[in-house]
Amino acid sequence: WMSFKNNCNIKMISSFCKSLAEALHSAKTESRVTVGVYECAKIMNDDPDSVSFCVLATDDFDCDIALQIHFTLIQAFCFENDISIVRVNDIKTLAEIVGEKGQSEDFHCVLITNSSDGSWEDPALEKLHMFCEESRSYNEWVPEITLPAR
Repeated sequence: WMSFKNNCNIKMISSFCKSLAEALHSAKTESRVTVGVYECAKIMNDDPDSVSFCVLATDDFDCDIALQIHFTLIQAFCFENDISIVRVNDIKTLAEIVGEKGQSEDFHCVLITNSSDGSWEDPALEKLHMFCEESRSYNEWVPEITLPAR
């Protein structure tokens, strides 16, 4: 990530942060968001082609070994099925973007699925796919994005 960060300017990185927030918000309003490690794993297993994007979230103090194992398996699955994936280190902000008020779900994994009619032309999501592809060219397989403050 550091090599990628060094090759990008701050404005560009900020743009990816905004794109992630926009893509999540857009997917939420269209009911294309799945929240929770187990719920996401079920969708990935049942219909991996329906998954467009994956977000893994932790807080800096999160060090649950079971969660790390789940993340490793989810990352491997995403790589195998060509699903773009990023990490964020602010689970609270992610919950604010995709959750409902008072919702206490597991926000460690969030999936954006394709729309049922196949028309998922989302410029923010396309920008994120390009970001992930670019990151992989720098051997950063799961880039980290900081979500914008809400």
